[in-house]
Amino acid sequence: MTPQRLYINIDHVATVRQARRTDEPDPLEAARLCEAAGADGITVHLREDRRHIQDDDVERLAPAVRVLNLELATSPEILALACRLRPYQATIVPERREEVTTEGGLDLRRPNPRLRETIRRLDQAGARVSLFIDPDPAALDAAKDLGVPAIELHTGRYAHTWRQSDAALDELRRAARYAADMGLFVHAGHGLTYLNVVPVAAIPEIEELNIGHSIVSRAVMVGMGAAVAEMLHLVRGARR
Repeated sequence: MTPQRLYINIDHVATVRQARRTDEPDPLEAARLCEAAGADGITVHLREDRRHIQDDDVERLAPAVRVLNLELATSPEILALACRLRPYQATIVPERREEVTTEGGLDLRRPNPRLRETIRRLDQAGARVSLFIDPDPAALDAAKDLGVPAIELHTGRYAHTWRQSDAALDELRRAARYAADMGLFVHAGHGLTYLNVVPVAAIPEIEELNIGHSIVSRAVMVGMGAAVAEMLHLVRGARR
């Protein structure tokens, strides 16, 4: 069975800081606390509107953390930063200014030369490229055709419906198996919480979970170290 990794998305540490445009809380300090508590990697999304994580955060995080997963769209400016800093992993995500958070996977139904060029440049820079996509076989086929080593399954539908039905969970299971059978490394994330993470963590083909808001929210109450430890206990225990 594939070992399970937990990457902590610390975007919303920066969200709190940006509410006052000050210097605290510091995402780098949060990242170090996450690592000390056992997190396997740190994820940040540098959005075009810079609503939370800033360029300087990425500049400081890239050399300071063990494993950085940089989420980005195909913005030339942000792509240039990523290629210069060379994070361990770069996850390409869709982005719309009016959305509160990323609401779905990349649309891979039609040719996208800009996406192909983004993948090519990140690969040349030495980043492990992943595409954030919906758990749909057609999207998985398109990702395979684009030549990326990894995909991240968007778990948003599951996060919204897990109390009512197992349909979205079954969809994730099928997609993870299909992707792994094609030789893709399988990641997952979006809307996962302490209450709903275990069934997703138990899917054997998923090797990496990216979780942010729920952990940062819990950290407000119990501290970052305890919040990460609680999530790790759930994630690692899911396959016992």
